Amino acid sequence: MEQKKKVLTFKAALLYGLGIFGIQMLIGMLNSYQSQFYTSILGAELTKCAIIILVAKIISSCADPIIGSIIDRSHFKSGKMKPFVAMSILPFAILTTLMFINIPFPNDILKYGYITLTSILWNIAMSFADIPSQGMLALLSPDSDEKSMAAGISNTMKSIALVVPSVVIPIVCILTGSATIGTKEYLITAGIVSILAIALVAAMLKTSKETVESTPDNASFRAMFTELKNNRMLLLTFLVYILGFGRNIAMSIGIQASAVLIHEVTIPIGAGITLAGENLSVLLGIGSGITSMISIVIAPIVNKKLGTKKTYLLFGIYGTVVSVVCFCLYVFAQSIFRTIPALIVMQFFIGFMFGTHGYTPMIMLSDTVDYTEMTTGKRSEGVQYAVLSLGVKLANAFSVAVGIFIVGLSGYVGTMTYADITPHMQNVVMVAYWLIPGLCTFLSCIPVMFYKIDGEVKEQVKEFMAKKELKQDTTTTK
Repeated sequence: MEQKKKVLTFKAALLYGLGIFGIQMLIGMLNSYQSQFYTSILGAELTKCAIIILVAKIISSCADPIIGSIIDRSHFKSGKMKPFVAMSILPFAILTTLMFINIPFPNDILKYGYITLTSILWNIAMSFADIPSQGMLALLSPDSDEKSMAAGISNTMKSIALVVPSVVIPIVCILTGSATIGTKEYLITAGIVSILAIALVAAMLKTSKETVESTPDNASFRAMFTELKNNRMLLLTFLVYILGFGRNIAMSIGIQASAVLIHEVTIPIGAGITLAGENLSVLLGIGSGITSMISIVIAPIVNKKLGTKKTYLLFGIYGTVVSVVCFCLYVFAQSIFRTIPALIVMQFFIGFMFGTHGYTPMIMLSDTVDYTEMTTGKRSEGVQYAVLSLGVKLANAFSVAVGIFIVGLSGYVGTMTYADITPHMQNVVMVAYWLIPGLCTFLSCIPVMFYKIDGEVKEQVKEFMAKKELKQDTTTTK
């Protein structure tokens, strides 16, 4: 039997992942440092910022169906998704950098108005980059195994990219000789991340090729709601994000949590430079960072052996149990578990829960696109990825807002000194940092239990797509 020729090579999948890496770095910069910049530099209140960011993200999500509709109605020769990634990355990068400019506002009305407006604009720019870049996955190959490989690589890249800004900014502080993060450090870091993101996306666009044909479709709000109503698999994927919104909270409040939970630690760099507090988010996440990377690498392997459903439930139930247990140990056994070594060890075990965090929903949606075509004869990536983007955006909005709001309720403000941190404040922050993520991970397992594009059904989808590819090749040859 003649060996099947690969449509998507490992190199092409890797370069696609690097493009996703670039875009996610920009997202990670805002998700990690936006609220801290507003409170420590602009002097805004943390709870007010949480409400504004939530409202801004929900308002900006209205742009998703418009963007999806524009993509579906496009007629570019270079592809369906690629042209929009190319057009969006530069303005998205520039806007990300501009978000960290310190403006001395004369009153709160102008300050909070500026925060609201720029947050809305940034989230719209993010959708213009994120929807087509994620949507490209379904068009890179008709083979589900090749798409799973690309999804695994891009998920790994995404997870690394989100924490890159928290690694870069302490280095920038060392180079500038500042113990704390000031306006200059924020702006330099945003500039570095933006330039690197543009370069990586450019590399992706140069090598990625859309090989799956797709017909134009209407991604209006009505079309999205109709698709959600009629497409059960899409609805389940959407619910995985919505019910699991809290899984991202630890990432969104990592900067504030580092200042609250490890306030007694400082790191002498030399030449009179010391890093501490908000600059130690990497130290707080080092435990989970190691194991989350291991789990991200092994998740595709486990998925190939057990299938989508069993893999997600395995990681999800583990994550729920470990997160809740670690929270209880931290709160009720303070003398033993409220130390830096104990935090790192507990974070180490918690990190294993993140293997399927971004990987499985992307596989679910990619398979749903193919499954929908098989069962209805209709292929509509624009609508379905617009729904995905809406789900991701709403989940991210709730995650950031809830996390920041809880930190604000603890009494923490960006200008606090280490002596101001109390045990009660630490307990409240831990509710957002460990407990809610664990509970939301359990909730996200519920829709996966009803997902059916697995096992025999997935094999049927693969066979259908293989026949479609063969038919396209035959038509092209003729």
